[in-house]
Amino acid sequence: MMKEEGQGLNRKRKRPRHRKSRTHESLNSREGTAFKKPHEDEGSAVPPPSSRKISQGASKSSSFLDKMKARLSGGHFRMLNEKLYTCTGNEALNYFKEDPTLFNLYHTGYQEQMLHWPEQPVNIIIKWLKERNPSLLVADFGCGDARLARNVENKVYSFDLVSNEPSVIACDMSNTPLDSSSIDVAVFCLSLMGINYSCYLQEAKRVLKPHGWLLIAEVKSRFDPNTGGADPDEFSRAICQLGFTSVSRDFSNKMFILLYFRKKEKKNSKSGEIEWPELKPCLYKRR
Repeated sequence: MMKEEGQGLNRKRKRPRHRKSRTHESLNSREGTAFKKPHEDEGSAVPPPSSRKISQGASKSSSFLDKMKARLSGGHFRMLNEKLYTCTGNEALNYFKEDPTLFNLYHTGYQEQMLHWPEQPVNIIIKWLKERNPSLLVADFGCGDARLARNVENKVYSFDLVSNEPSVIACDMSNTPLDSSSIDVAVFCLSLMGINYSCYLQEAKRVLKPHGWLLIAEVKSRFDPNTGGADPDEFSRAICQLGFTSVSRDFSNKMFILLYFRKKEKKNSKSGEIEWPELKPCLYKRR
């Protein structure tokens, strides 16, 4: 019994192996990844703070420049718009001849203003023409971008102060190259500008055939006596004295009015000076 106990004591005891801490291994294996800063990772798409600040600054600068350009463009448009309403057609023609780029600037601003209108008068005129014989010859006085001509089957003679299209004839609207009594429909769509607007209407009378149509679309405020505009009745009477018959008037739109006349077959027996009402300029406010 004693021997056996001694033998048991002499046996070598196995020392326990020391295992590495799992926590230690985990930390060592993640070294350089879990504790690595974002910008140290080669595959990271996050830019450093300095580049983000530069990008934000460039964006703000671009936005500011765009706003300044828009303001300058709007200011130029208002200046040109006022000029066209307060000079004669011939003066406006010479003005744009000196610098045709001003005409493009004006029409860019004009189109911007038209975006705020719920309905375009030219579309109503287009619809009116489409309901009639496409053989009718049309003269578009102050055609702008010649939208009318592009949207109807009729032959349209387009006139404006500057020609950016082969189909547009640059001229003073009081002196067009059309023959007398050669046109079926004369259109003035927001184009009775200038202090001698009556000369444009006299030219329309000259080129229209007997019973030819005269269509006028104008800004409504220009025909509101309560705000300094002309009396629409006086305006219609003046046109009738010129040699037309009033057919209909449309005041339903809040932005513009539409007037429809037909040329009389015979000249008026009474010859006298026509009292044309003054049409106030249509000046746009800053937005």
